[in-house]
Amino acid sequence: MATEEKEKPKGGAARSRLIVRLGAFLVSHNLFVSVVCCIAGFIALLLLPVLAKNTYISENALMPGSANPAFSAQDVMEANRFVKDIIDQRTIEGTGIEIPRLVGQHMAGVGAEVYYHKFLPHKNQFHPLHFFSCTPNTVTVQNNSSCASFGVNSVGIIRAPRGDGKEAIVLVTPYNPWKIELSEALSLGLAFSIFSLLSQVSWLAKDVVWLAADSQFGEYTSVSAWLKDYHSPVFFSESRKMNVDVCHESNSHQDRNHITVKGENANAFRRAGTMAAALVLKVLEKKERQERDSLTIYAEASNGQMPNLDLINIVHYLAVHRQGLRVKIATIGSLLNSVWLRSVGEIVQRLCRVAKSLDPRWKYDITSADYVEGSATLASSMYHQAIGVPTGSHGAFRDYQVDAVTLELSPGFSLKNENSQSAFFLRGGRLIEGVIRSVNNLLEKFHQSFFLYFLTAPNKFVSVGVYMIAFALLIAPLPIVAVAPFSGKNEIRLSTDKGNQTPGYTCTDEIEISIGSWKWLHAAKVVFMTHLWAVIVLLLPYFMSQIPYISPTTSMLVWVAVATSALLILYLILGSPYSNDCEWVLLKSVMIAAAFIGLGLMSIINFSTAQIGALIVVPMCLIVRPLKRHKEVALCMRVMLMTCNLVLAVIGFPPTALLILKGLSEGFGRVGIGDFWVWAEFLWIWNSATYLYLLLVHLPCWALYVHILLHP
Repeated sequence: MATEEKEKPKGGAARSRLIVRLGAFLVSHNLFVSVVCCIAGFIALLLLPVLAKNTYISENALMPGSANPAFSAQDVMEANRFVKDIIDQRTIEGTGIEIPRLVGQHMAGVGAEVYYHKFLPHKNQFHPLHFFSCTPNTVTVQNNSSCASFGVNSVGIIRAPRGDGKEAIVLVTPYNPWKIELSEALSLGLAFSIFSLLSQVSWLAKDVVWLAADSQFGEYTSVSAWLKDYHSPVFFSESRKMNVDVCHESNSHQDRNHITVKGENANAFRRAGTMAAALVLKVLEKKERQERDSLTIYAEASNGQMPNLDLINIVHYLAVHRQGLRVKIATIGSLLNSVWLRSVGEIVQRLCRVAKSLDPRWKYDITSADYVEGSATLASSMYHQAIGVPTGSHGAFRDYQVDAVTLELSPGFSLKNENSQSAFFLRGGRLIEGVIRSVNNLLEKFHQSFFLYFLTAPNKFVSVGVYMIAFALLIAPLPIVAVAPFSGKNEIRLSTDKGNQTPGYTCTDEIEISIGSWKWLHAAKVVFMTHLWAVIVLLLPYFMSQIPYISPTTSMLVWVAVATSALLILYLILGSPYSNDCEWVLLKSVMIAAAFIGLGLMSIINFSTAQIGALIVVPMCLIVRPLKRHKEVALCMRVMLMTCNLVLAVIGFPPTALLILKGLSEGFGRVGIGDFWVWAEFLWIWNSATYLYLLLVHLPCWALYVHILLHP
């Protein structure tokens, strides 16, 4: 026993020594490891369309298409009559609120519980404390609010005959009652016909809520306001309720104080059960003519959130295999005609053929055209997730953890062609009925399939277990390079002696960095100062937004001027970062550590933002070295390093990168200084975490990058 106890520490010591030796090997060859990992990360990112898998339905209880649709020609006739009533109503001047009343009357006519939801528009103002909050900025309801200052949602609820009222399915149709378009009338007509059908079926086990959302202040605003009151209601006094007798009928177009909304108990806010899923239904006529009707699916919500993949899968299955619709998702059109991407696609196609010839069981078979289209779709999916802004009003539901998508139906004919409307209504109605029937079969919330994924086609996806490999490879060198100056048992000598020179680190004077040394504190102080300056830059728009009547160009110039002044003041207070001739080595090390932590945290909040940010931040961290130090390497290497450093210095600065991208896509004649302010304002209004990443992670990294480049 004593002998065995003595042998155990030896094995543990051997294992620990193996780990130490492995770590020492990686650190001593950090340059080689960095190059290999970065190249592998970029290749893994390019191979994602090849690694995409076909979608499949994970939850067997959904059973899409297992029942014959009940939506018939009779329901189509009801849809046509409803559309005709709306078109006739819109020809009457000054009846903006009569259409919500008309929708409510038709809801009540099929036996639904009806009420009108009054809401006020959001107040678009930056506030740093509202980030990651699902409650948007809203205007406080005033007692003397006129009818012209608020919107009115018409809401109908069908109680399920087989349900207990604990779950519900939501159907949303946005429209502008003051300027209703034919496409909006068609979406309302289609939704009403489905709603009327569901009021008669016996298989319904979940309540159905139809929200006819007043979108005069924006589609997202109306849905978000209703969801806020649905989940966290505010009980106003009687004078603040929407009294249907307050507004009187009038032909005046400009005064909504003289319009009546009639309905029994229209003030009472009614609720159904917990929302199992939500569908936002829209009809939109495309400019280009199509051979057949199409369906476009929008799924991205705030900060990269996505609905459960099963919801998209059942929509795609029913649309393609039951209704014969052409299903599309967003793509980046410029990449479809890209020459370099087509060349990459041809190379990938040849490699896939070689791999298949080696082992037929490998199913990596993709054509060049499919690769280009998959890459364009993947880039669009990553971009919309990274920007952190919802692609439709379905994003309001994800803030409350409700799976939702926007279904945009586009007919292949002109909307004015009444003869083709019936077939379009029949296909659209049966599609929505099938989706609702599948969700109705669920005994619990969506949970079987993926929540973290990228789409490369309507029926292909890349799961989190695959696409995170590229990100892991990109950031893997960061901790290795960061710890390189502190490696060794006792000390590291950085000198000009070629025989005793650590790869990547040179300086004119010989210094020693021991493990117990505190020389890194000065570098940490510089990094802390830079991040403190970034926090100031982050908060500046909050104070600048209080200035009335200021143009985006002026705002941008003031932002830059104040930010530069703040940096100079911090230099005066905390001292210059160029106090030590060889300080850039430690400054680079601490900078890399801060960037690694920032990218890691951002990957938890919004993975797409971290993935795209790593493509720029990681090369900046690994390549950076003072420009004066380039004289110590060969001429060819010197030119390459200086070119890469200068290019990254330009591309890494967010305003410059945005202006270059916009100039290349839209022409430099349409680019202005205030464009970045408009874009930043767009991000902070939507509480996008991308705004925090740009100013708390990316901007400090770029500032430190420039510090090191200019280091003496």
